[in-house]
Amino acid sequence: MKTTRLILIALALLLAFATMAWAQAALDTTTIGRVRLRTGPGTDWRVIAEVAAGAAVRLDGRAPGGGWVRGITQDGQIGWLVESAVAVSADAIAALPGVWVDTPFTLQAPPATISTAPAESAPAESVPLEAAPAVAPAVHVPTRLARGFEIGGHVAGFSDYAAQQMRRAGMTWVKRQLFANQNAAPAINEAHRRGFRILLGVVGEAGRVGDDNYLNEYAAQLASMAAQGADAIEVWNEPNIDREWAAGQISPERYTEMLRRAYNAIKAANPSTLVISGAPAPTGFFGGCSNVGCDDAPFIQRMAAAGAANSMDCIGLHYNEGILPPTARSGDPRGSSSFYSRYYGGMVDTYWNAFRGARPLCFTELGYLSPEGLGPLPGAFGWAENVTVAQQAAWLDQVVALAAQSRRVRLLIIWNVDFTEYGADPMAGYAIIRPGGACPACDALSR
Repeated sequence: MKTTRLILIALALLLAFATMAWAQAALDTTTIGRVRLRTGPGTDWRVIAEVAAGAAVRLDGRAPGGGWVRGITQDGQIGWLVESAVAVSADAIAALPGVWVDTPFTLQAPPATISTAPAESAPAESVPLEAAPAVAPAVHVPTRLARGFEIGGHVAGFSDYAAQQMRRAGMTWVKRQLFANQNAAPAINEAHRRGFRILLGVVGEAGRVGDDNYLNEYAAQLASMAAQGADAIEVWNEPNIDREWAAGQISPERYTEMLRRAYNAIKAANPSTLVISGAPAPTGFFGGCSNVGCDDAPFIQRMAAAGAANSMDCIGLHYNEGILPPTARSGDPRGSSSFYSRYYGGMVDTYWNAFRGARPLCFTELGYLSPEGLGPLPGAFGWAENVTVAQQAAWLDQVVALAAQSRRVRLLIIWNVDFTEYGADPMAGYAIIRPGGACPACDALSR
């Protein structure tokens, strides 16, 4: 009986501690001065809103590195505040659990009026806005975009004009393609200065991917980019074809090992950097999977079987061969018209099902090719000869809306914004800034 009584007492104490922990994870307070609410814990994260002095805020946690707390405002906006701008003591902040940007937020908005005791460490005067980087005007985000979904664009030059058009279209991300041995700091700093988060697509020495020492070297190079502030990194590009991977060595399992090492290195350097698996080339050319080439469906299925979901935050995929609206599921006039890569919905289903929904999808390239205003397409791209710029704009507008509403897609990078090369690879035909500077897709997306 005595032992039973002790067990019951212990259980009661555990329940009390759990109740206390829950209470600490729902801390009501107010702002001391006017303060910026951000998407993450730092001044390099996008500003959501400016919160007035004395506004009610309900906190659920603090950043692991300190200095920032996460909460919800009285009007339901969720974000991060510098901790010196909330009227709670340092001890109360320290008692909050550590959370990160991807930790689920479950609290309801606080009442408009909260009575709080003065913070022990709070200054008497109003706290000024925390220092922010010099950025361009705030990005317009269409109201139809769901929370947790964002769009961006792949750029070549990233001129002032391109950045202006991207903001107008509601883009908050920019993508740059780099080699692993490049210094990423200029691209990262430029993106942040302009008010964008940056995805780096990083490739390396294809001929060395069979060498374990090189996988470690490549992982260390990505870790350096993460430490410099990269918001997301795509680990390699189209590793299922020998144009990007060592000829005769194509292997989903080998790529998954590269991804595993890269993920561990990146997260050790910067836990907030989003890790995206390298998008395979969407193709049915190989008729399956072998060491000389692998169709993307069996490639990602074998990645999943090798445990790739444990080494990524998001599944990378490309969609760039559509000649029908993104709502279409049939009717493509090319041969093999039922092949999944012809259709936006087919690509989403194929990748989502391969990983059984274990990770969200990130389109690191999504675009529609139009030769309008540029001249005839090279033969390999003749399938897009009848696509107009008006269709390109309308389809991009539609696909963004579909992705936002799907709850499957985390990020969509439009391929591309401002490329001008129009040769054997007609990249300018995918560009949304057309010859002469007009951007019909930006017009459509801005509504």
